[in-house]
Amino acid sequence: MSAQTYLAYDYPLLSVFWSMLLFFLWIMWFVLLFRVVFDIFRDDEMSGWGKAGWLVLTILLPFLGVFIYVIARGKNMGRREIAQARAQQEAFDARVREAAGAANRPSSIDELAKLSEIRARGDITDDEFLRAKELVLAGHGPAETTGSTTRSHGL
Repeated sequence: MSAQTYLAYDYPLLSVFWSMLLFFLWIMWFVLLFRVVFDIFRDDEMSGWGKAGWLVLTILLPFLGVFIYVIARGKNMGRREIAQARAQQEAFDARVREAAGAANRPSSIDELAKLSEIRARGDITDDEFLRAKELVLAGHGPAETTGSTTRSHGL
């Protein structure tokens, strides 16, 4: 039991700050390394051999490889990241618009009510009304049923 015990007050405050700084820089180094590796794979303009070369350089000589990569290709890293973020946002917006459009479709009851109004006005015949009603009930009816579109679709 001759092992020396270190207590918290044996570790000076400046050493605590120094250790925290080194830990922070170590984490930031890994963040930069992963950003460079992801940027290598994200770049569509670079050939496969170019990607392999940069990847080997950043793996075998990480500090030098990342330093050279940031100097040589760092200017466009942000542009590629912004382009990818915009593409993801546009895809998300398109999906939301698609889902919102599906929710705003009129129900079959609404379409049948419109069809009966059109028939009551005399814009379509009883045979056309029956065919359109069958389509709506089968789930193949038009989203919007008006007098002009009903005649043009032959309903």
